[in-house]
Formats: sequence, structure tokens, C-alpha cells
Amino acid sequence: MNYKTIEVNIKKSICFIRFCNKKNNNMINHDMIDECLHILKKNDYSNPFHIVVLEGLPKVFCLGADFDEIIKKNHPIESKKLYELWYMLSCGPFISLSNVCSGKVNAGGIGFIAACDIVLANPNAQFSLSELLFNLFPACVLPFLIRRIGFQRSNYMTLMTKPITAKQALEWNLVDAVSNNNDLLLHKHLLRLKYLSKNSIKNYKKYINKLNNILLHSKDNAVSTNHKLFSNSKNLEKISYYINTGYFPWE
Repeated sequence: MNYKTIEVNIKKSICFIRFCNKKNNNMINHDMIDECLHILKKNDYSNPFHIVVLEGLPKVFCLGADFDEIIKKNHPIESKKLYELWYMLSCGPFISLSNVCSGKVNAGGIGFIAACDIVLANPNAQFSLSELLFNLFPACVLPFLIRRIGFQRSNYMTLMTKPITAKQALEWNLVDAVSNNNDLLLHKHLLRLKYLSKNSIKNYKKYINKLNNILLHSKDNAVSTNHKLFSNSKNLEKISYYINTGYFPWE
């Protein structure tokens, strides 16, 4: 498979996935979802990685749904596939790690980091949920975010729609470690993680995800709600207005 939106580099037991769609600021579209699922599902005996590292561009990790694709190309987000992707990052037989450099993480981008086992960040990184500005809300993101940082902090991020700093994200457990040197921070983590056996990781992930199964219980409601939000004609009008004018619905 030729990847359009990601770069993949597998080094022994570690699979590096870099979001690299500069044209649309790493926004989530059909290609990104399909390509990420394709590589994660290749994790078998012929390609036995047990660590997955997600990275973005220097200034942008992921900015959420590709509104341009939704409106102009009439391709609504495939909520079921997107949830499946994040579920694999959370519950798959590998350690998932997001390495956020000095970039922005917004909306669906939060879904990627909330789904990961470990999140590293640069002090200049920013994290936000902007959906309510467009009459939407992060239906698919919230089960993963609530599991990671709790109900009220997820609720606050959703309602306020403004970015939080890496320092705040660290205090809220959205991020696990912060450093000015992301490469060194990542290297230190991988030095320890790479010696864990694939089988022990598989058994551990299976066990720990049974202790907190909000993701399975929430799936149907999250997927159907997300689909309704992105299929609502009034919501699409607001998104279209923003794309065409650069103004929010109330401006």
C-alpha cells in the first residue's frame, strides 16, 4: 500500500508512524484512517512490532477532521473506522506512544493521544477541543479522553474550546512527560520499552483494558452520535461558512 498521509518506518520491534499531510495540516480524512489501520493490522508474525510511535509535523500534530473533504468532496468522516483505529491504539497488542513536538493538537487529534498508552510532549505543544464552536462535540473522542483524564476535565476542555498548555496537560494526565528535547525524551522511553516481550504486552493490555471497559460500552453511542453530528445539514452549513469565509458562525 502506498501511503499518502503518513510515513512509516519499522525498526525491529518499533513502528514509527508520522502524520505528514502538510497540505491539510494533518487533518483526519479517509486516507489517514485507512492507512493507519492498514499498518496497525499488519502487526503479525511477518511484521512483529510491539511498540507504535505516533508523530506529527514540527508545528502540527493533528488538527482534527478535514472539513474541506467533508463539505467540498461530500465525504463524511467514517466514525466507525475512526473509533476502530483509536480502539486499536488503546487495546491492541502493542504499546502505543504519541510524541508531540512543538505542535498543535486539536479536536480529533486529541483522540489519537488520548488513545495512546504514553504521551510525550514539548513545552510549546497545545491541546484543544474546538468542536462546539461549529455546533459539534467530540463524541468519538470523549470515551478515550474520559478514560485518560476523567469526566470533569474532559467536560471542561469540551466546553471551553480553548487550548491548554503542555504544563496543564501534564497536570491533568493528558500528557505523561514533557521535555524541551523530544528526541532525547523519546529515546529514554524506548530504551526501557523495547525490552518488554510482545507476549507480556499483549497479556497485560488485554487484562488492563478489562479493568476499564468504557471504550467498548461507549462505542455504539459514540459512533452513531458522531455520524449524526456530521450529517446534520445545519452543522454542515456552519462548517461550510467557516471554510468559505474564515469566520465562525456567530461572526
